[in-house]
Amino acid sequence: MYKEGEIRLIALGLIRNGANQVFVSEGYDPVKQNTFYRAMGGGVDFGETSLEALKREFQEEIQAELQNIRYLGCLENLFTFNGKPGHEIIQLYECDFVDPKYYELQRQEFTEGERKKVAVWVDINRCKSGELRLVPEQFLNYL
Repeated sequence: MYKEGEIRLIALGLIRNGANQVFVSEGYDPVKQNTFYRAMGGGVDFGETSLEALKREFQEEIQAELQNIRYLGCLENLFTFNGKPGHEIIQLYECDFVDPKYYELQRQEFTEGERKKVAVWVDINRCKSGELRLVPEQFLNYL
């Protein structure tokens, strides 16, 4: 969770299904009243590497194991969510699911803390055209 005035370190996984789809979680900002999409992953705990955090988050949230993990780079994201400023440093990885069943899913519901969330495959071209809002915007450079 975010604490106001702090920078959060997170690890996110870019997972593709062929050349046209990317696996993302769906979010909603009630203040802006819009839906957005972000690669799955989460916060890095003290004493944990970003790679360990990436694997743990996928295991906790959707019980998925990852393979072919490759570091892509670091992104800095300044944003406003629910009317509050946020600042995160993102360690971005490209990876694949071990279990092929995840490539067949249309939607995967999961719980993050108290919040119920959903992960979906979205069309990369719909993100690039701006029809679907992918955050942070720099993520588009890796698709």
